[in-house]
Amino acid sequence: MRTILVVDDEPEIVRLVRDYLESAGFQVVTALDGPEALRVARRHHPDLVILDLNLPGLDGLDVARALRRDGEVPIIMLTARTEEPDRVAGLELGADDYVSKPFSPREIVARVRAVLRRVDSARSDAPVVRVGDAIVLDLPRMEVVVDGRLVELTATEFQLLAHMARHPGRVFTRAQLLDAVHGVAVESYERAIDAHVKNIRRKSERDPRAPRHLQTVFGVGYRLVEAAS
Repeated sequence: MRTILVVDDEPEIVRLVRDYLESAGFQVVTALDGPEALRVARRHHPDLVILDLNLPGLDGLDVARALRRDGEVPIIMLTARTEEPDRVAGLELGADDYVSKPFSPREIVARVRAVLRRVDSARSDAPVVRVGDAIVLDLPRMEVVVDGRLVELTATEFQLLAHMARHPGRVFTRAQLLDAVHGVAVESYERAIDAHVKNIRRKSERDPRAPRHLQTVFGVGYRLVEAAS
């Protein structure tokens, strides 16, 4: 049984989300503030975290940073902040998805299942994928080596890179990349792809401002290429 950590300072929201997730077959642990969220996460090692941005004690973005330092647990941001900079900030910290309040509990369940499917897909038994001699992806282990250096990616970042690596040189639109990593049943927005690409470049490129591998095709999207020596 998968364990989901639900973090929100509104007990009614926590209770509602917990009830729907438990009805869907998940085990649920909860927290009402930032420090408690970190304590519960370190004690229970959840498979996914639903994390509100507005938290007492420790802001949701700070909680996400701490979770990222501890590992790569998938994170869904749950927030009343609808401004794009807030959503992008969460995604740039490595969040896998976001849901804006007010929300449908069924949507939460659908997004949890979609993110966990992405994690399972990224870890599935599959051959090693290579882009020239510079990029090697070991899909079963979710390991990436770029220019001889091990790179740690979140499950969403890994799946995004793996999708492009299977088609080196091909240009993907943001919509195509969203479909590849989120699935058509889960709505999101195209700026999420820009945030994930920025993260991948920061972790993998020698100079993220002048990427050699993950290139922008202006007005279209992105492509992954073998860098010239």
